[in-house]
Amino acid sequence: MAEQNNILLQVRGLKVGYGGIQAVKGIDFDVRSGELVSLIGSNGAGKTTTMKAITGTLGLTDGDILYQGQSIRGQGAWDLVKKGLVMVPEGRGVFARMTITENLQMGAFVRKDKAGIAADIERMFVLFPRLKERRDQLAGTMSGGEQQMLAMARALMSQPKLLLLDEPSMGLSPIMVDKIFEVVRDVYAQGVTVLLVEQNASRALAIANRGYVMESGIITMTGPGQELLSDPKVRAAYLGE
Repeated sequence: MAEQNNILLQVRGLKVGYGGIQAVKGIDFDVRSGELVSLIGSNGAGKTTTMKAITGTLGLTDGDILYQGQSIRGQGAWDLVKKGLVMVPEGRGVFARMTITENLQMGAFVRKDKAGIAADIERMFVLFPRLKERRDQLAGTMSGGEQQMLAMARALMSQPKLLLLDEPSMGLSPIMVDKIFEVVRDVYAQGVTVLLVEQNASRALAIANRGYVMESGIITMTGPGQELLSDPKVRAAYLGE
């Protein structure tokens, strides 16, 4: 098992509420450097709320979030990106009136190394060949799957240490879902630590080192991805078996 100092992200006693609703009710979980961790649960379980709290786009009611051993509670997304913590949000959020290349350049806004940025754009085109074919196309005219690829590539342009992916397969065709999960595996294989939030439990757990199951704002199960995937309770609740 990894040593304590290898923990990249620590969530401790996290509570998040809004509109009179306590969406997250005091959860704890870790992500170690070099891991791919999946957080699964049904719609409304609190997964996206947790991701927004980690990335500073939603305030905490209680608890703390430590990144590289330091509390990041109250820090904004801008500061976190500079520290290597980057999220691809649900809904993608591409710059619709910019080209694919311009979107990738925007992803590198915290960097100053022009040669390195240009090299990484070409690396993204290798990782996402479909983007290369459409490099001068406006992002808003692309399909949902292509926009998801662009959102992931744009996030990678900031050279993240920890990449948070919120429902990357939502609303995509089965073929495009296959492609997105293939890319997630490739990104992880290149050394990026990944925290993946997904409703597609079978796909998320199949590629995860470890997984957490979230229900109604609390963590109810945790374990190795393959172990959770074969657990009868998980299979009954999320895989329809």
